[in-house]
Amino acid sequence: MTGPSGIDHAWLPDAALRGIGSRRVTIEGDGPLVDTLRAEVAYAQGNAGALQGDADIVFRLDGDADTGPEGFTLTRSGGRTTVTAAAPAGLLYGFFHVVRLGAAAFTDAPEQTHRPALSRRMLNHWDNIDVHPVMGQVERGYAGGSLFWEDGRARGDRDRVRAYARLLAACGINAVCVNNVNVHGTEARLLTDRISEVAAIAGELGEYGLRTFLSVSFAAPVVLGGLDTADPLDDRVRDWWRTAADHAYAHIPDFGGFVVKADSEGQPGPFAYGRSHADGANVIADALAPHGGTVHWRAFVYNHVQDWRDRTTDRARAAYDHFAALDGQFKDNAVLQVKHGPMDFQVREPVSPVIGALSRTRVAVELQATQEYTGQQRHVCALAPMWSGVLGFRPEGEDGATVGQLADGGGLVAVSNAGADPYWTGHPLAQFNLYAYGRLAWQPDADPQQLLHEWTELTFSPEETADPERLRSGLRAVLRGSWETYEKYTAPLGVGFMVQPGHHYGPGVDGYEYSPWGTYHFADRDGIGVDRSRATGTGYAAQYAKPWSQTYETPESCPDELLLFFHHVPYGHVLHSGKTVIQHIYDTHFEGVEEAEAAQGVWATLADLVAPARHARVAELYEEQLRSAREWRDQVNSYFLRKSGIPDAGGRRIY
Repeated sequence: MTGPSGIDHAWLPDAALRGIGSRRVTIEGDGPLVDTLRAEVAYAQGNAGALQGDADIVFRLDGDADTGPEGFTLTRSGGRTTVTAAAPAGLLYGFFHVVRLGAAAFTDAPEQTHRPALSRRMLNHWDNIDVHPVMGQVERGYAGGSLFWEDGRARGDRDRVRAYARLLAACGINAVCVNNVNVHGTEARLLTDRISEVAAIAGELGEYGLRTFLSVSFAAPVVLGGLDTADPLDDRVRDWWRTAADHAYAHIPDFGGFVVKADSEGQPGPFAYGRSHADGANVIADALAPHGGTVHWRAFVYNHVQDWRDRTTDRARAAYDHFAALDGQFKDNAVLQVKHGPMDFQVREPVSPVIGALSRTRVAVELQATQEYTGQQRHVCALAPMWSGVLGFRPEGEDGATVGQLADGGGLVAVSNAGADPYWTGHPLAQFNLYAYGRLAWQPDADPQQLLHEWTELTFSPEETADPERLRSGLRAVLRGSWETYEKYTAPLGVGFMVQPGHHYGPGVDGYEYSPWGTYHFADRDGIGVDRSRATGTGYAAQYAKPWSQTYETPESCPDELLLFFHHVPYGHVLHSGKTVIQHIYDTHFEGVEEAEAAQGVWATLADLVAPARHARVAELYEEQLRSAREWRDQVNSYFLRKSGIPDAGGRRIY
């Protein structure tokens, strides 16, 4: 299970490399990434040097190949497998594709060219240099400390950083932002006097073709530069950003650019100067443009000091209200980074209408691999089906482009779920979310079940277990429906944020109901849900193009799974399923616990097929998942029984 640097490589264990290690390989081409490829092949062959004889596999760099900067062509004919690419990155991705195929890579098949659908496939790390008193070292991090920072500085031993780069390249990721979007005082200095630490990390990531990005504060000209303003239209501010960008590229020639969170949750932004978000993004974009860099400007902007008594203010509307009118005003190298849903990575949300509203702006869609609202890597929750649904959504209707296609200009971004934990992601099975994200970023229309099959094949090789098919079948069983299971015992019909405030773990049905954060369910004795219709509610449904604005406008046409996101309805409202809302709540919460118990039972049967330490870690986490699921069931069901006064038709125990 170790790779060239001696680190646990999760889904790229040694056994997965044997298909290449037992073959004669020729590599034609030069450059740093080709050198990385040579090191991978040497490792696969046991560092014994190339096997003698005619090559079984040829990796060929061909500048005339029609593959693009990261694509490759795979030819399998007459006992020889050839990977051809126009650029070194394509050869490296081709190598990992051959590893994924296993034995199938060496059987005759029609020639295929593989290109990533999205040019930017990035992970954002919400890592702090120092241990923050509230956020810890990794904000919303559930896998130990930072991979990049330790004891207030960049890690001295960077073998694990390189191993992480290898994992990411193996599933198609090509960019990493190495610090928190909430930039504190220490992190701000990474842009100036501590840029050499970023350069050291970037050097390791670059070995596998990953470009490094840095989160920066909009107020950096004041905080770091000593100016009395950060007004984006002030010439002194423009000059400061230009100098800062020049400084970054002098240390990191292949630097990707900046990520900015502005005017959100207390972070400074252009509103303080009466400027727009386009003004704010463009001054930084201009500074990066001479170097080919990009600014990712987050669209997570809303009023976080709302009055819960006011039902006309709607957090879900905020991003559209702020950014739709700015379409076409952003520079070509400015990317608007939009969360996939309008709220905040809930287990079920509609797709953000902002994504479909920005036809003249480069948009990156932001997902969250770290499971902030989906069990925090203490619960099994495979997110690929949810992400696939988002990427396949067509904002303009069935004849329009998918979200995956609309993200072509800006790419796909996810908040990373990896950390310093020995299993990378805390929960060993959460590794699948990281793998699936990378593969969907490469191919947004990939089948989530095929990705699950790939991951189990790569992570648990036949040589490591007595009964590989039983093991893989068991893994697929516990992961396949886990997102729906989590939804069942937590959030019904599109209701979100029924969590404990602050840390967001465990049930708190009214946890945010009277808070200023704008995350309400409005449950009372008569019904539940938020009226977001145009006719009688906040008007959020009208932000969508037809047919979705019409679909979401009435309870009769709204899909059941989003009913309470868009409408306030009586507990006796009959769903399309034929059940009432209250009975659906009761039934799903009982079902969710039963499904989690069944998954725990399946995992227990795999004890003889999984390494003891790994099996024990997952078994321990299943105990916590079951405890939490039962708590969710009992608190949610009891809350709504007491609100509605309507008993469970099944006569089950509700407190």
